[in-house]
Amino acid sequence: MSWHNRAEKDKRPDPLRFMPARIPGPTFDTKASWSPLSLFQLFFSATVVRSIIDNTNANAVKRLQAGKKFIWRALTVSDFYVFMAIIIFSGLVNVHHRADYWRKQWPYNFAFPSEKMPRDCFEAILWSLHLSNPREDEENERKRNTAEYDRLFKIKPLYTDIVTACQANFQPNKNISIDERMVASKAHISMKQYMKDKPTKWGYKLFVLADSAIAYTWNFFVYCGKSAFTTGQGLSYSSVMDLLPFPLLGGGYTLYAEGNDLPKKAERGDLRWIRNEKLLFVKWMDTREVNMCSTVHEAFSGRTVKRQVKEAGVWQTKAIPVPDAVADYNQNMGGVDLSDALIGYYSVSHKTMKWYKTFFYHFVDIAVVNSFLLHKELFKIRNEPTMTTPHTQKTFREQPAAEMVEFAEGSAPPPPPPPPPPPPQLTCMPMYYGSNATQSRRYCRLCQDAGLPRVKTPVYCRQCQVPLCFTSKKNCFQQWHDLH
Repeated sequence: MSWHNRAEKDKRPDPLRFMPARIPGPTFDTKASWSPLSLFQLFFSATVVRSIIDNTNANAVKRLQAGKKFIWRALTVSDFYVFMAIIIFSGLVNVHHRADYWRKQWPYNFAFPSEKMPRDCFEAILWSLHLSNPREDEENERKRNTAEYDRLFKIKPLYTDIVTACQANFQPNKNISIDERMVASKAHISMKQYMKDKPTKWGYKLFVLADSAIAYTWNFFVYCGKSAFTTGQGLSYSSVMDLLPFPLLGGGYTLYAEGNDLPKKAERGDLRWIRNEKLLFVKWMDTREVNMCSTVHEAFSGRTVKRQVKEAGVWQTKAIPVPDAVADYNQNMGGVDLSDALIGYYSVSHKTMKWYKTFFYHFVDIAVVNSFLLHKELFKIRNEPTMTTPHTQKTFREQPAAEMVEFAEGSAPPPPPPPPPPPPQLTCMPMYYGSNATQSRRYCRLCQDAGLPRVKTPVYCRQCQVPLCFTSKKNCFQQWHDLH
C-alpha cells in the first residue's frame, strides 16, 4: 500500500444505501396546527415546566430558611410563562442593565415586562431558579470525590429532557456533522475549558450532532473532562460514538467530523491519498495541511475551490484542486456552526456565576432555535397559502414570547368572587306594628323605664326595635333617641 498523487485515479466507492429509522424531517403530525409556542412546548413540555417550578419553589424555601432576605410567593405555571417570555424578550431587546427593562424614564419606558411582572418578582424567580431537587442535590454533594458523584446533577433533569425531545421530534437528513460548541461562562468551576481557536474561548464545551442541511441540533453532550471517558479510545472516538445512537438514526448516514505523504514545500492544491479497502486517507495543502479520511468518497474527481493566491506580488483568484472529501466537508460540516450562529443572534443568555443557570439559558436557546427550524420545515411540507414566506428567526422569537403571556393569563386561576355587598344600614324611623288595634300594641319602653308600665303604643323604632309612644301629646320616640 503506497501514497498516490492527484494524477492517479481512485475508484469511487459504491454509494451507501440510505435507510433511516424514520422518514427525515419532523416526526410529529405535520397536518395539525402548530403555533410557535406549541413547537417550543415540544421541548419544554408541561412535565418539564412542572419539574422546574417544583424545584424552584423548593429552592426558594431553602434559601429563606437559610436567612436570605427576599419576598417570595409560590411560583405558578402562569408566573413561569411570564418569566420565560421576559427571558426571550431580553434576547430581542438589549439593554445595558437588566433593571432598565423596568425603568419608566425615556428611552427605557417599555410597557413590557413591567405591566406583567414586577421587577422584584422576576429577580426572585431568577435568584431561586433551580432545575434539580435541592434535597437530592445534598445527597449528590455527599458523594463528592467518589465515583458516584455526578458533576452535571444540577442540570440533569432539563438536560436529559431536552436531548430526548431533540431526537424525538426530528429525523436528520442524510448528511450530519459533529463539532464542538463553546457556551461562554465566567463561573469559577473546573469544568470550564479554554479553546484558543473558538470565538468564545472560555466556557463549557459541548459536542453537538447537527443536521448539515438545516442545522437542527439533534444530539449533544456536555464535556466534563477526560476522566468522563472510560473507553480508552480517546476523546474523538468517544464523542462520535456517544452522539451516534445507530438504532435511532438507521443506516447510510454520512457523518462529517472535524479532525498523507506531502512534500515539505507542497503547493496549494497539492494532495496525496492512500486507500485501505473502503477507507480513504487524504492529505491536501490549503493555507495549511488538511488531513481527512472517508468511506464514501473517491480521492479526486476534478473538483476545485476558489482561493486568493499571490503570484508575482499580485493577488488573484484561482481555482485550486480539492479532494472530494474536503469539498463535501466544507459544504456539510457547517451544520453545527450554523446552529451556533442562529443561537448567537438572539441568545437569551444572562450573566450569572451559577453554572447551571448558564446551561438553562443555553437549553432555552436550543429549544427556540430548533422550534424555529421545525417551523421552516413545516412551511416547506405544507406550503400554506396564507403565508408567503416562513417567519424569520426574529419574527419567530417574537411570537412565542407574546403567546407565553397570553398562555400565562389563560392559565392563571380566576380571581375570587367579590364579597357580597353589606346589607343596607337601617336608620331610626317610627313604624307601626300592624292594623289590629288590640293585638298590635306594645308597652312603651320609655314609659316602663319611667315607672308607667300600663302605657301601650302601636309605634316602634325599626332600627332599635323598641316600642315607643309617638303622638301629638307624647313623643317618647324623640326622648328615647335623645337619651340613646
